[in-house]
Amino acid sequence: MSGRLLILNATAVNEGRVFETDLLAADGRIEALGPDLGGRPADTVIDAAGLHLLPGMIDDQVHFREPGPAHIGNFRAESAAAVAGGITSVMDMPNNRPPVTDRAALEAKFARAAGAMHTNYSFYLGATNGNAAESARLHETPACGLKIFMGASTGDMLVDDPAALAAHFAGCRLLIATHCEDTPTIEANLAAHEARYGPEVPLECHPAIRSREACLKSSTLAVGLARTHGSRLHVLHLTTADELALFAPGPCADKRVTAEVCIHHLLFCDEDYAARGARIKCNPAIKTAADRAALREALREDRIDVIATDHAPHLLADKQQAVYREAPAGLPYIQHALPALLELAHQGELELAAAVRKVAHAPAECYRLADRGFLREGCWADLALVDLAAERTLGADGVLHQCGWSALEGLTAHARVDTTVVSGRIAYRDGSVREAAGRPLEFESR
Repeated sequence: MSGRLLILNATAVNEGRVFETDLLAADGRIEALGPDLGGRPADTVIDAAGLHLLPGMIDDQVHFREPGPAHIGNFRAESAAAVAGGITSVMDMPNNRPPVTDRAALEAKFARAAGAMHTNYSFYLGATNGNAAESARLHETPACGLKIFMGASTGDMLVDDPAALAAHFAGCRLLIATHCEDTPTIEANLAAHEARYGPEVPLECHPAIRSREACLKSSTLAVGLARTHGSRLHVLHLTTADELALFAPGPCADKRVTAEVCIHHLLFCDEDYAARGARIKCNPAIKTAADRAALREALREDRIDVIATDHAPHLLADKQQAVYREAPAGLPYIQHALPALLELAHQGELELAAAVRKVAHAPAECYRLADRGFLREGCWADLALVDLAAERTLGADGVLHQCGWSALEGLTAHARVDTTVVSGRIAYRDGSVREAAGRPLEFESR
């Protein structure tokens, strides 16, 4: 456990307020939050004058690739990149090699993470057409939830049998997170495009292949199943204006059906494929400027509850293959995620306090995390100190992702992460990642 950390003269952003404060953390938790704490004994003192103090970002959708090809991504490298970007907790997806679809694989993944993770962490169990009995007992495990790929994924993780879907939604007591795209629709679109263009389908066609119709059909099915069975549903990475009517505005804590958007879908639109190509190929696809504007508006009206990354490393050489099918989908950028999001606040697209709510408070509420996601006395000290007046161009220099590049290179940000604290320990400061200090996440109720 950590010693005593004292942060002085910070501008805190928490629970809708922006205020001046000091903070004292002891034994991993926030012991005191308020003015005039300078006389308290501490092992480490940080003068945060000119910096904003935020609860660390909780990223509920990452692909750290472990177990899997370690040269593309792994727990140690990706979590190091995360803390360098102000992210203190992550929830990692189950489409590994091999997939995490039973309790033994889940327990093995937690064992691999112990001592390797710079962030706090939890993992999803992956649903299949044949493992509803596993998901019904998921509350007995330390998993954060059940992931259902309602679009093709690794191995046998596409759940397309109606009876299996119903069984998962009826039996799982934990949060169900869904990737919503209708595979038959996508396959028909791809066949039509390959008939027209051959194998080198232009990347600009990606949002027509992974179409809005495919997204809406699948999201509608997921929300309908959740309402029929009373499930806790979290629909990941929305991309279209069409889907937004499925979700109600209002406080996240009052909902059983919640929605999420990824930062890249807030930043890019289909006009960016011409310059960035497969670097921004992801599933579901980045769509139109009008969709992007609708997603931003849905954040402002609290129709979308959570902002995440879907960080998914791939080697740049693989991304740049000419054959459309062979260029993998997924964007690595977790190190730049929070600064890029805070740029939207700088531009007036999203209030700073709202941005903090979407990346810290709301995921803690959605997943019922115990004592995380807020600057409160008694909560774990998961903190990010950020300079909001440090204009820079995001680049490849210093990127810690194992794959060596970031999909956000070239964008301007006015935010720079100065210090990240994970469970009371300094995880990143002065441009350096410290010793891994991440802990398994715990939950209020199962």
